[in-house]
Amino acid sequence: MKKICLKITYDGTNYSGWQRQENAVSVQQIIENSIEKLTKSKTSIVGASRTDAGVHAFDQTACFETSSNIPADKFALALNTILPDDIRIKTSYEVPNDFHPIKSSKFKTYQYKIFNEQYSSAIYRNISYHVPYKLNINAMNDAAQILIGIHDFKAFQAAGSSAKTSIRTIYSSKVECKDCFIIYSVKGDGFLYNMVRIIVGTLVEIGKGKLKTENIEKALKSGNRIDLGPTAPAKGLILLKIDY
Repeated sequence: MKKICLKITYDGTNYSGWQRQENAVSVQQIIENSIEKLTKSKTSIVGASRTDAGVHAFDQTACFETSSNIPADKFALALNTILPDDIRIKTSYEVPNDFHPIKSSKFKTYQYKIFNEQYSSAIYRNISYHVPYKLNINAMNDAAQILIGIHDFKAFQAAGSSAKTSIRTIYSSKVECKDCFIIYSVKGDGFLYNMVRIIVGTLVEIGKGKLKTENIEKALKSGNRIDLGPTAPAKGLILLKIDY
């Protein structure tokens, strides 16, 4: 028995998220079914991040155990001949048995794209959040800086979170403008349920002038979700990188 690690990229538009569900199609389900076709045996894979419905990934990590004779580095090629076009294996390799995609990870980096023009985009409609209003980028970036450090992010999680603690460390948090996009990038040791999307929704309200930078500070102290903005749509979010 050997443990295979997969580096995966996917467009989450047509999926209920990463995690397998009974009444919906997930990325995990599609990959597991594809592995089973190759190996002729029941397979369960463990992913590093449970991305939500509509969220994309450039560098998801997942592992599975197999007794197949297929060389570890050939799984990527073999799986890509079976998988749909919106899921691709970037690389595959063998890892030690004690490697765990979640427990072994050190940092995760997410990126959120806002399409900031008057009219929505036919091309970027599934990978960005359309905001037609002029936003104050400097105010948004100033607010984003407040999140850096060790904080209790209780206010930045959606209802239904199963996290044992809401304390997280954010190493970088910035807002920048690139052509027609406003891009928010954040790197941390972990993220709560809908945390990045709540941050972005709040930053957009700050950019509009409807909320102030102080709302971020207040929420970190109060732990109250009401101090923050709405949850931004899933389609603008991408799991950019996982560091081990």
